[in-house]
Amino acid sequence: MRDENLSRPLLDWYDRHARDLPWRIPPGSDVRPDPYRIWLSEVMLQQTTVAAVRAYFARFTTRWPTVADLAAAEDAEVMAEWAGLGYYARARNLLACARTVVADHGGAFPGTEAQLRALPGIGPYTAAAIAAIAFDEPAVVIDGNVDRVMARLRAIDTPLPAAKPEIARAAAALTPADRPGDYAQAVMDLGATICTPRAPACGICPWMAPCDGRARGIAADLPRKTAKTTKPTRSGTVWLVRHPDGRWLVEDRPARGLLGGMWGWPGTGWDVAGGTGAGGDAPLTADWRDLGTVRHTFSHFHLSLRVLFAPLPAGANPERGSFRPLTGRELPTLMRKAHALAVEPPPPSGIDGP
Repeated sequence: MRDENLSRPLLDWYDRHARDLPWRIPPGSDVRPDPYRIWLSEVMLQQTTVAAVRAYFARFTTRWPTVADLAAAEDAEVMAEWAGLGYYARARNLLACARTVVADHGGAFPGTEAQLRALPGIGPYTAAAIAAIAFDEPAVVIDGNVDRVMARLRAIDTPLPAAKPEIARAAAALTPADRPGDYAQAVMDLGATICTPRAPACGICPWMAPCDGRARGIAADLPRKTAKTTKPTRSGTVWLVRHPDGRWLVEDRPARGLLGGMWGWPGTGWDVAGGTGAGGDAPLTADWRDLGTVRHTFSHFHLSLRVLFAPLPAGANPERGSFRPLTGRELPTLMRKAHALAVEPPPPSGIDGP
């Protein structure tokens, strides 16, 4: 059963306070949102902030302004532009989806949630967001902001993720048939700007009066979350080799798995579950210089990675990888950290680096 009475004050608030985002059409405009730009922004925003995505979105849409342009792009070019956004499976799925839209749908995104779900890399949230925002279908859009807003509005104190079904029912009951795209964006904006994780600004919230969490004095404590398990720590080694002509020795990482499809340094088996640094050998015999350690956190483990460097010895023939020109932008963040140790001079003795 729908309870759309609360959508009106929220939409009125959104009409006045909608965030200015590069992929968004302002409320009240006669222009329909571009499904390509909505899809691209939603994929980029997964596990990432709006502030981090703006520059990437601008570069992608300048270089590949349509889904057909993206579908025709070289994999390596797209992966290089994606470097730094993390979760590289998203970039691989981005290309697969663009090519499916062009090959199977004539370059036009299908307009229903069910059809969108059938595309590579599009899950329930992304399908609902595109359907609602780009096609005004009354799809139920639920992200982290919506989880928080609904948990507070309806005082849902079951911890996440067990609360997901109850939150989904609450969100479905509130999704209006009129302006569902604006409504979906309004709830997300509310969570991002007013109903924030800490110190929610209840006094200026358009849903202050009907909010059960505020009435019970527990809004700031919601949503409750199941305690996270401690992430394990892995260790490993990477070897950086520079050719006399300035090229670097890199490997193409496997298409699937961590940093899939990206360039990486030859290294040990830190990327395998339970990896402790074993599972790989140095690509050649050299006078290795220890540059130090870089640290990085993935979604499910912490990593401590020792970085060894050597110029290519005369007559040496590496057993792994190939030499390629490198600026650093082609690398994922972890590999950039290692690269920085090799190209940036260490701080003067006795002075800590940044």
